Amino acid sequence: MAPWIIAGLAVLLVLGILLALGHHHAPPANPGGAGLAPPDPYAVHLLRFSHIQMSESSSVGGAKVTYLDGLIANDGGKTLTGLTVQVAFRDATDQLVQKETMPLNLIRTHQPYVDTEPVSAAPIKPGETREFRLIFDHVAEGWNQQYPEIRVIVVKTE
Repeated sequence: MAPWIIAGLAVLLVLGILLALGHHHAPPANPGGAGLAPPDPYAVHLLRFSHIQMSESSSVGGAKVTYLDGLIANDGGKTLTGLTVQVAFRDATDQLVQKETMPLNLIRTHQPYVDTEPVSAAPIKPGETREFRLIFDHVAEGWNQQYPEIRVIVVKTE
């Protein structure tokens, strides 16, 4: 009977360890609370945004979509497999009027239309510069019409 008890305890111990290792905390629904979340340490000095452009399009139904396009350069030594950004739209008094948290998507093709893919589908190697696009279904009325701040808050690497 003792071997069965020992075997049962061993199984429970292994299950407990697997549960503890497999438990992932969900990211907060609103990283940074009312403000912006802190930037990822890798992003602060090793990722560069440039050539930022904004555009809009309207659907037949009248819905407006805003696009934020640009380039991101990986000046670090790691291959990037995922990036989460916060985009901050401000008003005329520089107060935050809208904050969006989303994955950064890379532009895969331009023809016949702009198509995007996640960074995980086309990792950004050290020294590479890639095109990206962020899409917003809504932008706050009080937005000052200036380019929003883009802050990388999560960097996933290989």
